[in-house]
Amino acid sequence: MKKYNVCMVGIGAVGTEIVRLLRKRNFPMAKLTAFATRERTEMIDGLPVDVKVATGPESFKGYDFAFFAGTEGAKGASKTLGWGAAEVGCVVVDNGDDFRMDPRVPLCIPEINGDALKGHQNFIANPNCSTAIALMPLYALHREAKIKRIVCCTYQAVSGSGSAAIRELENQVRAWAEGKPITHEVYPAQIAFNVIAQIGSEAKDLPGYTSEEAKLGRETRKILGDDAIRVVSTCVRVPVFNGHSVALHVEFHNPLTPERAREILEKTEGVQVVDDLSKSIFPTPLEATGKYDALVGRIRKDPSVDNGLSLFVSGDNIWKGAAQNAIQIAEKMIEMGLK
Repeated sequence: MKKYNVCMVGIGAVGTEIVRLLRKRNFPMAKLTAFATRERTEMIDGLPVDVKVATGPESFKGYDFAFFAGTEGAKGASKTLGWGAAEVGCVVVDNGDDFRMDPRVPLCIPEINGDALKGHQNFIANPNCSTAIALMPLYALHREAKIKRIVCCTYQAVSGSGSAAIRELENQVRAWAEGKPITHEVYPAQIAFNVIAQIGSEAKDLPGYTSEEAKLGRETRKILGDDAIRVVSTCVRVPVFNGHSVALHVEFHNPLTPERAREILEKTEGVQVVDDLSKSIFPTPLEATGKYDALVGRIRKDPSVDNGLSLFVSGDNIWKGAAQNAIQIAEKMIEMGLK
């Protein structure tokens, strides 16, 4: 089997999980390097990872795949390093949002639109974490009954903000238990025992909505290939360490019963149906953490609209919402003979 030289830009929460998942999924690697703001050796699960500083396109020569992922040195890094890496023959898989809507760049969830990788220009975008988790069950239902409108409310874990946010929640819970003052730096308000109805800054092209909320609509339409789908969302940060959840209220063009939806979803790649309200069985972020699949449940008719369904989804935002999906893109490219 051919083996590939792999590098990452950033070795934060997402970058660390990329290393773990590359190993766990037995990705055919010949070499693994990380690029960050300073040279060092990082130990991940007892194994060393060389960390270097990328100085320009020449740093990516000889690498087959570059995952732009993480917090350290990675914010906006694809703007300065991404296309240069692509031009020297390295396939860039970008976890950031700088190029997701660029017409040159496929925005890919391999189970949904793997064909979008054809004709790539060595630059692929990973979708937003909440978009990826929401669309895992929705794409199969869209094929069956065609989505008209989505009302989406997210419950997003602090790991989506990186390692500093995880530490902030830990410190706040510890301070509360010890009766000490609670401080916050990462978020605009205390996150422990609270929820924050703002993720991202105000969207320039969608007044009153945040950048995270705007992404959901734009990315959904691009990935599903349907510009007519209407999306409205409210994105909320919750005091959960890992695992995003999404409440979805979906209006279809054609009738779709809950029973038929369950039947479809039970056969959908990357989805696990967890749905028995009588036994209090439904998706939770804790259960979704460390799973490749998105968990879907609370599948029921929405009586407020014609052809409406409501459902609840939980997924590992660092895995399927970021690191796992990025690796799956590379795996799909190898499978399709594109690399």
